[in-house]
Formats: sequence, structure tokens, C-alpha cells
Amino acid sequence: MRDFWDQRYAAKEYVYGEFPNEFFRKEIEKLNPGKILLPGEGEGRNAVFAATLGWEVVAFDQSREGRKKALELASRKNVTFSYQVTDMNEFVADHGTFDCIAMIFVHFSEPERQIFHKKLLSLLKPGGTLIMEVFSKDQLGRKSGGPQHLDLLYSAEDLRADFSNLNLLHIQALETDLNEGRYHEGMAAVIRLTGKK
Repeated sequence: MRDFWDQRYAAKEYVYGEFPNEFFRKEIEKLNPGKILLPGEGEGRNAVFAATLGWEVVAFDQSREGRKKALELASRKNVTFSYQVTDMNEFVADHGTFDCIAMIFVHFSEPERQIFHKKLLSLLKPGGTLIMEVFSKDQLGRKSGGPQHLDLLYSAEDLRADFSNLNLLHIQALETDLNEGRYHEGMAAVIRLTGKK
């Protein structure tokens, strides 16, 4: 998969756009800045936005090309952040490190999904916030973005089970009109989640 993402991000354009995901933008603006983790951050649009709000950002992705473009975007916006080239298996941080973790269109197959979601929760501070937007199983067959394998798409029930220990858990499955670069465009079936540890 690393080669796939390197090839995709090697394009000159920002293939998912330079602006933050709209749901992420709305939710992060409600919080007081602290330390945030952004797994699967790709070309850095959400990391850059969080940094402009004063967050201490730690991002990672398996793509070197993604990191290169993220740092270019950060330079243009006059912000800095930590960006590691790694994946969920290799990423290491102390338990309770982050005030917020945001996963925007980061998809895992089972049983990886349950393992990685549990790992991420362990990295969240008590009182910390989780923000997620992912494609639902209803996205299968649509050309507006996301994986086209049912095993990589989620249901609200999947996420409710994975994050049942969170407080103020809010999960909404809906259709939304994506306008996030070449690969996220048009009506899409998504699930949005927020919760507090």
C-alpha cells in the first residue's frame, strides 16, 4: 500500500485539496488547542489547519510523498509540526499523550480496525476528544471516494462497538456532498463520530 499512496501523492496537485475536511474543521474549532494526533494524514491539509489554530500537531502516514507535500503546505502557511513516515503498527507514543485524535477517512480491515482503534484510545488523555469521519458500507459502488472493498468500509455499529467506552459518544451516518480534491468529489455515504475519553 505504501507504493500506492506514494504514487497517488506524487501528483503536483493536492489530490485531496489543501483545505481541511469540513467536519474536522467544525469540530476542532470547538476545542481549546493542545496536542493532537493525526494518523494517515496524507498531504497534510488537516495538520496544517490545526497548526494554524495553535495545536501542537503530530501526524503520520506511510507515504514519503505525502509527508513531502504536507511539509511544503506547512511552509506556505508558516506553520510547523511533527510528521513521521510510519504506519499504525510502527507508531509509538506514551499512553495518554494527546488531547485530541482525529481520523479523517482512515480505514482498516478487520481485525486490524479493532486493534488499532483500541491502540489509539490508549493514546488519548482522559477528557480528550476523538474526531472521526469515515466512509460507510453504503459507499460501496460510488465514485465519490473511499475504498471499494466492503471489508474496509464501516458501519455505525462497528464504531459504536469499538468506542463504547467513550463518553458523550455521538455517531451519525449520513450522505454529504464532498468537495475535497480529485478523489473525494460528489455525494458520499459517511459516518461522523465524536466522543470524550
